[in-house]
Amino acid sequence: MPSAVLDLKFKIWRQASAQATGQFKTYALQQASADLSLLEALDSLNEQLITQGEDPIAFDHDCREGICGSCGFLVNGQAHGPLAGTSVCQLYLRHFQSGDCLTLEPWRAQAFPLVKDLVVDRSALDRIIQAGGYCSVNTGNAPEANAILISQAEAAQAFDAAVCIGCGACVAACKNASASLFTAAKLAHLSLLPQGQPERSQRVLNLVTQMEAEGFGSCSSLLECQAVCPKEISADWISRMQRQYWQALWQQR
Repeated sequence: MPSAVLDLKFKIWRQASAQATGQFKTYALQQASADLSLLEALDSLNEQLITQGEDPIAFDHDCREGICGSCGFLVNGQAHGPLAGTSVCQLYLRHFQSGDCLTLEPWRAQAFPLVKDLVVDRSALDRIIQAGGYCSVNTGNAPEANAILISQAEAAQAFDAAVCIGCGACVAACKNASASLFTAAKLAHLSLLPQGQPERSQRVLNLVTQMEAEGFGSCSSLLECQAVCPKEISADWISRMQRQYWQALWQQR
């Protein structure tokens, strides 16, 4: 049975560089298969633009399976679009109606300077991770699998935090452009495991200090970050990070 087809309009933010003046431009995509993902629809639209001698729309992407965190932009004002627990590469045209107009624009945050069109520089997140340093481990032969006992509950909690893909949607959705959910998730999956204990106090101080230095805002506990996270990471990790941070400051006194 052939798939349904849709006629869609795209209102897309076009900006050649951070220094250039940006504006929305409207494009039409006719007879698009409902089985296309939104990124595949942009591919089709770019083919049209290239054929017409126009500059194609720039957007980030890589795995297109919702696991790498490369893609990400606002769809009708919502980070990653209207579906919960879904990255923009997993958003399909069948979730929209023929005749809809989709407004696409980049993440809006001071710490995410625009590169071009829908592409922003998210290297600030990389620098937060780098500030955390490393875990102290003995080098040499691989340790025996059961040498360090970890409870199933702790392992499951650590995995729940470790699934963060660093897409930046939490920053884009927060009115303060806070990276607290991202930072808290990176802290949690290390601090929950025995290997992460030696540097635990210094790590939280380093990560939070770097997050502030990058220009991210503070957390207002509005939970928008949790609502748009494609991996549905809980904002409870932010409370845990804040407790660890103040404990680490107290230990330094």
